[in-house]
Amino acid sequence: MNTEFSGKHRQLRRTKIIATLGPATDERGVLEGVIRAGADVFRLNMSHGTSEEQLHRARMVREVSASLGREVALLADLQGPKIRVERFEHGSVELAAGDEFTLDADDPLSPGNRERVGVSYAGLGDDVKAGHMLLLDDGLISMRVKSVKGGRIICEVENGGVLKDRKGLNLRGGGLSISGIAEHDLPHIKLAAEMGVDYLAVSFASDAGDMHRARKLLREAGSDAALVAKIERTQALENLEEICDASDAILVARGDLGVEIGDEELPGLQKRIIRTALKHNRIVATATQMMQSMVESPIPTRAEVLDVANAVIDGTDAVMLSAETAVGRHPVKVIEAMNRICLGAERHFDREGDSTQLNVRFQRIDQAIAMAAMFMATNVSIKAIIALTESGSTAQWLSRVQSSVPIYALSPKAASRRRMAMYRDVYPAHHQPRSADTEGTIKDALQVLWRMGAIAEGDRVILTMGDRTGKQGGTNTLRLIKIDHGGAFDQRTEIDVHQD
Repeated sequence: MNTEFSGKHRQLRRTKIIATLGPATDERGVLEGVIRAGADVFRLNMSHGTSEEQLHRARMVREVSASLGREVALLADLQGPKIRVERFEHGSVELAAGDEFTLDADDPLSPGNRERVGVSYAGLGDDVKAGHMLLLDDGLISMRVKSVKGGRIICEVENGGVLKDRKGLNLRGGGLSISGIAEHDLPHIKLAAEMGVDYLAVSFASDAGDMHRARKLLREAGSDAALVAKIERTQALENLEEICDASDAILVARGDLGVEIGDEELPGLQKRIIRTALKHNRIVATATQMMQSMVESPIPTRAEVLDVANAVIDGTDAVMLSAETAVGRHPVKVIEAMNRICLGAERHFDREGDSTQLNVRFQRIDQAIAMAAMFMATNVSIKAIIALTESGSTAQWLSRVQSSVPIYALSPKAASRRRMAMYRDVYPAHHQPRSADTEGTIKDALQVLWRMGAIAEGDRVILTMGDRTGKQGGTNTLRLIKIDHGGAFDQRTEIDVHQD
């Protein structure tokens, strides 16, 4: 049983938390603490660690979450075509303003020194020209291009510092033509399928083509995982609508995006990306340095508290932690802190469903049923919405309209329940219908929630289901139900819509 439901009067956290796995969570006891503290999704960063380490972490998440009765999702995050400087002879060099420094794509493997270093992207010389600004190590070091000679980019350092091995490189304003799926991602896609992940994140996606290619490769590897497009390039902003259409979820990756566009543009663009994802009925998460100080500190800064809260208020489905849980000193405390912040933001800015989101024409019956349920929930006193679902699609449609009503998604399919762990306002639980009898199915579902403490005598709930149990995408029925003693129900109103 999912202990998050226990306690009739406990406030449920609507926004989900993504925690990155790493050395700090490798002990079973720590991972158990992180799950108990409220992590809903675990990210496997394919940029770090061996295949054996990733497989071990994935298995341990499945084992520990099962022992705790928690539905949690696994998200594999591809490294993508991140451009990096190669290695230095002594591990790093110190650059000062005014120094001339060459980024060498023609000779990437020779050890670097104070005058030059290799670059991992062979086409860099074709994408830049004199006057362009290159940003290294997340923008801590900047240099302006003086000239380009083949694959050798001669620059003048503007902001110096210590440049270490394998640090990232960005072009201010974007424009690098590198593909969204790199060669080193191909074995990681197969590994993600082997691990049975629920989500696969595509780093540095530029357009819908990157997402279509990733989906094809993932399906060929035997995985039905949902695809997450990480928005971290200027080109992705230009193609945001088509990327949303080609993806299952969107992630606002503020690190490289902020380097390319400038920090001052990030707040407005974060809101735009979240709004666009919600408009397209996509899941959306917000990431990068949300609680960065807690890599070392046991408490967050006030600025970090406000950052997380603002993402919650913007309507993000999930907020993500990276180094804070992967290598930080306080992985359990950071989840506890993020949980508190999300609950506080939701408590102070709780609001009924936005009726403007309901003015939509639908081509599918299950979408129309979901929106009818949300419209009823905003106009009738309702304790909960219960979605009996195979794939989780009805729960996803329900979660796109912000409402104060919790959505309990009951499914017999473990993969569907895990995927729904990232949906805002949705609380997945196991329910295996024992017969095709509609009244018996409803009674069994209500008993599941009664035992959880999610409903009580006198509550009114909305229930959505299909009249043909086991049919994916078959939700075509909406009922308004009053709970009687012991979790029985007294049917008061029924609305049936039958799919052709």
